[in-house]
Amino acid sequence: MTDLTEVRSGRSPAPGSTDALRALADGHHARTVRALGCSEVARHAVKSYAIEAPGRTVTDQDAQAAVRIAADHLSSAYLRGSLGLAVLLVHAGGDGDYVLVHTWIEGYMSDLAVFTGPVGDVSRLRPGRSGLAPCVWEAAVLAHERDAFSRHVLDGDGALEERLDVWRGDVLEGEVR
Repeated sequence: MTDLTEVRSGRSPAPGSTDALRALADGHHARTVRALGCSEVARHAVKSYAIEAPGRTVTDQDAQAAVRIAADHLSSAYLRGSLGLAVLLVHAGGDGDYVLVHTWIEGYMSDLAVFTGPVGDVSRLRPGRSGLAPCVWEAAVLAHERDAFSRHVLDGDGALEERLDVWRGDVLEGEVR
């Protein structure tokens, strides 16, 4: 167990973590986010995004494959308490390709599925390992979506359909870090 005085003094409790953090900081860069629209997939309103590492592009084929993956995942989402709103991230990463399906569920909670695969081979996307969470770029988009959901759907004014229309239109585009 780590001595609490080590943590309070600012010393790193994990050996080697300084080098690992420095390497991450040195390699950190912006990634481009593009909104791909909102559509109905498996009885869910789904906002879709492309996230692109430098030199990578999310193609129409990639986006279509991601929608098929999302449709399969969302087909049973009501069993997990889905409220019918979801966000789809198609990430052409530096080290592989990723599809994330984020669904708003009952009790102010969400459900997240992460699919991973090798660069450029959408046919090999598979569910990620247990415990896998969004990377910093994916988390930036999901943070925007959390705010949009709270602001427009939960706290918005007007009829529910009007709130949902505003939510559909509130997208993040440009560079994220």
